[in-house]
Amino acid sequence: MLKELRIDGAHREDHGGGGPPKWVWGLGAALAVLALAGGAAWWYWAGNKPVPVQTATVRANGQGASADTVLQATGYVTARRMATVSAQMTGTLTEVLIDEGFKVKKGQVLARLDDTGLKAGLAAAEAQIRTAEANLGQVRAQLAQAQADERRQVELNASGMTTRQSREQAATAVKTVSAQLEASQRQVEAAQAQARQAKVNFDYATVRAPFDGVVTARAAQVGEIISPLSAGGGFTRTGVGTIVDMDSLEVNVDVNEAYIAQVKPDMPCEAVLDAYPDWKIPAHVVAVIPSADRGKATVKVRVALEKKDERLVPDMGVRVSFLAAKPRTEAKPVPGVLLPPEALVQRDGGDAVFVAQDDRAEQRAVKLGADVGKFKLVTSGLKAGETVVLSPPTELKQGSNIVKKD
Repeated sequence: MLKELRIDGAHREDHGGGGPPKWVWGLGAALAVLALAGGAAWWYWAGNKPVPVQTATVRANGQGASADTVLQATGYVTARRMATVSAQMTGTLTEVLIDEGFKVKKGQVLARLDDTGLKAGLAAAEAQIRTAEANLGQVRAQLAQAQADERRQVELNASGMTTRQSREQAATAVKTVSAQLEASQRQVEAAQAQARQAKVNFDYATVRAPFDGVVTARAAQVGEIISPLSAGGGFTRTGVGTIVDMDSLEVNVDVNEAYIAQVKPDMPCEAVLDAYPDWKIPAHVVAVIPSADRGKATVKVRVALEKKDERLVPDMGVRVSFLAAKPRTEAKPVPGVLLPPEALVQRDGGDAVFVAQDDRAEQRAVKLGADVGKFKLVTSGLKAGETVVLSPPTELKQGSNIVKKD
């Protein structure tokens, strides 16, 4: 029995000096894999760690303030002549002949009200004139007859063929009819005045432009009631539309009261609209308004624009540079953008910059022109408004993650 329980030598495990157990090899392999994974992770995170940088936004050549700028202020374009046009009577609109953007001339018809009653009143007044004129003609005929009767009575009285009383009655008749003629003439004048009043009221039914301008708002529609006075309930309009005289546009700016002493009437200026930063508009100071805003500590200044076109509209934001002297006529600036020199680097044997694009650095080759003051003029490779990295560190490369410094 004991012999049957003995294990054959071919099936025994080898516990001799043949090497370490198999689990040791497995553990070593696992540690090696972890080491490689850790190294790869370190390499990835170290290579993509965000690089802290400082940035600046480039602007187009010619957008900066002039060298003679004394101070700058911001404001808005305003119109000196602007009117909300309404009728001089209450009525229902039957026609509206304007819309936003329409150019109108002084006296042009903008809208019409229901004039049925006014037309009837005007016709009645004109008929009254004709009636009064007919009565006047009748009295004139009566006066002519009374004067003829008086002459005959004078002749008969001279020959003794009539009484003195008859002659006096004839003279009285002439005076009576003359008075009636005077009254008839006054009636005609009164009827004519009433007709003129009816004509004026009739004209009130037609809304006309008070001056040349552009329609900036249409406030009423056909069928609505308009009135020069506001009515209750919110169903009555007080105007048909708004007209602006574009030739009266100017700029109102708020100047800090600490610097207002530097601003004088007729002082030369340059105005730059926020919507058109490349357009410098010559201007000058019209007046310094003698009133301050205690809340903002500013004084309002009126600035006249010396050049205007269709790009200029009311309520546009504008930046005004007050100049020490009127700028000389200069050539048009060379197209390009102004680059701070510290943003320029040498890469791949040429000039380059790093542009910040969605928290990543984009290396971009640029072409330079002549220097403009302290800036480098970039004629190609950059656009106005783009953000560039200042003093790019040596580790910065194409596609590097970046974070902007405060």
